[in-house]
Amino acid sequence: MQRDVDYHWHLSELMARRGLHNSTDLAPLLRERGINLSPSQVYRVVTQRPERVSLKLLAALCDIFDCGIGDLITVTATNTARSRRAAGGDSTVVSDPNVVSMNELRPLRARVTRDD
Repeated sequence: MQRDVDYHWHLSELMARRGLHNSTDLAPLLRERGINLSPSQVYRVVTQRPERVSLKLLAALCDIFDCGIGDLITVTATNTARSRRAAGGDSTVVSDPNVVSMNELRPLRARVTRDD
């Protein structure tokens, strides 16, 4: 069974609860804890869902907001069905109309014969 794991980033919500409404309000608090990020990096951490975050930054954010990592990030995991092959070897029919089956794109094998 395959699992689809995702997460929700709650930093902007935690900031709003503490009365911090701009990313520039967070930068000095991070600097006090030894995290030196550029203004654009702080802005991206606040407004976008980060793909990579250092543990030191997570620890600093938890210290600033007096919370645990679970308050900062909510993880969701759901089971995803594996694609099955239909009888005859064709791939499973894809429900998305914008997705093309690779079997439709493969060239047919040519048979070369002599004229004599």
